[in-house]
Amino acid sequence: MRELILITLFGSDKPSVTSAISEILSASKANILDIGQAVIHENLSLGMLIEVPDGEDSSAVVKNVLYRAHELQMQARFQPIDEKSYDEWVSLQGKPRHIVTLLARQITAQQISALTRIMSDYGLNIDNISRLSGRVPLEPTSTSRACVEFSARGYVEDVSGLRAAFADLASGLDVDIAFQEDNMYRRTRRLVCFDMDSTLIEAEVIDELAKAAGVGDEVIAITEAAMRGELDFQESFRRRVSLLKGLDENVLAGIAEQLPITEGAERLIATLRRLGYKTAILSGGFNYFGRYLQSRLGIDYVYANELDIVDGKVTGEVTGRIVDGERKAELLRELAAKEMISLEQVVAVGDGANDLPMLSIAGLGIAFRAKPLVRAEAKQAISHLGLDAILYLMGFRDREIAH
Repeated sequence: MRELILITLFGSDKPSVTSAISEILSASKANILDIGQAVIHENLSLGMLIEVPDGEDSSAVVKNVLYRAHELQMQARFQPIDEKSYDEWVSLQGKPRHIVTLLARQITAQQISALTRIMSDYGLNIDNISRLSGRVPLEPTSTSRACVEFSARGYVEDVSGLRAAFADLASGLDVDIAFQEDNMYRRTRRLVCFDMDSTLIEAEVIDELAKAAGVGDEVIAITEAAMRGELDFQESFRRRVSLLKGLDENVLAGIAEQLPITEGAERLIATLRRLGYKTAILSGGFNYFGRYLQSRLGIDYVYANELDIVDGKVTGEVTGRIVDGERKAELLRELAAKEMISLEQVVAVGDGANDLPMLSIAGLGIAFRAKPLVRAEAKQAISHLGLDAILYLMGFRDREIAH
């Protein structure tokens, strides 16, 4: 009669452990039903669920593995598994799979405890836990990155409630938490679209232009009216641009050279380029600055507003169609079609309300250091790390990422 045995070995990591144990199992014609291995701080944990066929001596298998483990200075445990429980375990593979990603400057036990409690409360069973970030120094800095990924399965009946619980936890403990379906698109994204102002750069260009033109307070007042809903984006945008009339063209170059690039942006774009991804700026700002960033960072596409300049002076007008939220979503669809990919293969990143249309249609829409309204509406949000944390949400580990 065949027997099912769960073998667990643990001890100091060393070469050939898996080879040595599987060689013993091979002699008994054992089948490997499941296998997993992890190394944490040079300590190895190896698990194998095996089937010993009818006619083979399972006690000999246990004895030989135990002796070999002793020679390897490792501990071994053996647990018999009945076929009913095995069949129940196999039946669980049809359940939906999810990825929960925890991001912070430093991971704490409190964060893990609270996160996994929420997962359990909403019916998620954890299958695997992996650290995606590099080894964390004991003294984290303001740019340290820590990321742990949980692979889980289960039917979540109240997805909105789960997301709300994650959002409350993230806010309370200063972490970011992403919840995604684990599907084939997660690591087959091909296009990443960025807002520019307060996303790729830590500034609002129109405010910088307004300061240079001596109309900073007026522009801020219009912006606040728009945020209160008293003006739509296009009307507020035209009013703000009109106040720039007469600004010398040379001022634009000086502002462009001083643009503060967002933490992680250069590392993110360099990695995406190396891996063959296409990138785009879809901005309600100005093409002049978008093209500057395109040249500096190596971005493939730029779509923004064209600031009208005549005889070296800003006219206070823009030419062509204004890039608002609706236009951003339209451009994202056009780029996906041009690249011959589905919307599920697109990542969109932005911080403002006019980014929500493109965030909502992209396979992975991320509110980055966003306003509370945008953060609440977007499915994913990153508020505590740099832009390169997006790579974790795409499933990459630090060791796979260009530095």
